[in-house]
Amino acid sequence: MADDAHSIEVLNTTAQGQLKAILERIERLEEDKAAVMADLKEVYAEAKGNGFDTKIIRKVVRIRKTDRAKRQEEEALIDLYMSAIGEV
Repeated sequence: MADDAHSIEVLNTTAQGQLKAILERIERLEEDKAAVMADLKEVYAEAKGNGFDTKIIRKVVRIRKTDRAKRQEEEALIDLYMSAIGEV
């Protein structure tokens, strides 16, 4: 028991500052994330107000994040599968 109490005490004294700093960084990043999400919502609302389909815009954004070669490979497989089931 004495070793456990000592371990907790050592952990508290050596890690307390680090833990607090990590938690504060996470909290700041969460605030930043919330602000970015609000900005994104605003931009999508603007796009919708200008007559754009936001569902398609989201897909285009997702596609643009994908490596071109990987994207082409996926598109080729989709075409192959669609052809195999008679949908193309």
